[in-house]
Amino acid sequence: MQAQEIKTSSTNNTPTSKSLFNPEHKRKFSRKGDFYFHWGYNSSWYGKSDIRFQGPNYDFTLKDVVAHDRQSKLSWAYLNPGLITVPQYNIRAGYFIKDNYSISIGWDHMKYVMDIPQTVAITGHIGANISHENAPTGALAGDYNGQNINVKESMLTYEHTDGFNYANIEIERYDDIWVAPGGNTSLTLETGLGGGLMVPRSDVRLFGQGRNNHFSISGYGVSAKVGLKFYVWKNVYLQNTTKFGATNLTNVHTTGWDELDKASQKINYIENMWLIGFQF
Repeated sequence: MQAQEIKTSSTNNTPTSKSLFNPEHKRKFSRKGDFYFHWGYNSSWYGKSDIRFQGPNYDFTLKDVVAHDRQSKLSWAYLNPGLITVPQYNIRAGYFIKDNYSISIGWDHMKYVMDIPQTVAITGHIGANISHENAPTGALAGDYNGQNINVKESMLTYEHTDGFNYANIEIERYDDIWVAPGGNTSLTLETGLGGGLMVPRSDVRLFGQGRNNHFSISGYGVSAKVGLKFYVWKNVYLQNTTKFGATNLTNVHTTGWDELDKASQKINYIENMWLIGFQF
């Protein structure tokens, strides 16, 4: 009789959560093998960037260019499936390879708009007529070695508004900060590292020459992120994440003559995103 009592009181082998924070209560289930999906919107901030323009009869660099994002004002209109991708958005799907680690793929749709007009330093050469169409450059023709110029629309407009797209793979770690006594509601710290390709659709006008170009792989990027996930329930969460990224765009389409003209730049950014997600 005594042996039977010892057997029924054996240790519960249900996997429990792992965390740096050692919350008072713990989850009584593992997320290993789960998939997740989330969707949300972002705002972004960009560091100053040098942009180099190259093509027939010109090769010049604009120094420390200032740019901002262009987030659309949210409205109920975006519940229309045809308009849901108009704002700056994020989409991601992932798989938990362990209870506290996942691997994911995602698409960060940001927007980058060069401030026009603005005064910047310029180096390099601008010919009297440039590119395939021999576009006249007027008084801006010449050789430069750090002089300041006022960049106006007649010279340049430069945007990645369809957008400044980052297609990436990330690995994430999760640490529970707080778990409700029932075990299903929790607050979790997410950290992660990623890398991928930059796939902008750039809208550029250079001395009147240009267009809203097609999507193209223009370079690469790396990123790190930190955020909080609030599990409203075991399989539904709200999330706020901040991402720090560095990109190198080596071949940005400009005038539409892709084989002749291009721009290149390195952009550092901070991106903050609000998300709603589902785990299954």
